Amino acid sequence: MAIQRGEPTVFFPWERRRGVRTLFGRARAGQALLLVGAVAAFLVLRDRERRAADVRATRAEITTAIGAVAAWRADHDRSCPASLADLVSGGYLHEVPRDAWGHPLRVTCPGRRDPRGFDVSSDGPDGEPMGLDRVE
Repeated sequence: MAIQRGEPTVFFPWERRRGVRTLFGRARAGQALLLVGAVAAFLVLRDRERRAADVRATRAEITTAIGAVAAWRADHDRSCPASLADLVSGGYLHEVPRDAWGHPLRVTCPGRRDPRGFDVSSDGPDGEPMGLDRVE
């Protein structure tokens, strides 16, 4: 096959025809894979941070409820309130405290850790009483 005059023998990248195959070639596959990995990592980190923020907010509500229950016990001869609604009606809280997932907090008296005290906890995201994802 003889080379005819007028046909270039050297092709530069910008002179070649671009088709669908070149858009998805090997060079672009690495970039696309990197982009997909970066988006997946971002989504995982976002979900992890959202969960951590919900746990922090729930712990803040638990701290508020612990103070209110301790004040109730000081005023009522160390007896525990029957529910958190009693703390609201007694003026110790403005509203029934809820965790970040919308579930009301639990008061257990006597407490598991201190038999003469009390525990305030959240059922966690799944709402199962005393489940594995509870927040204390």
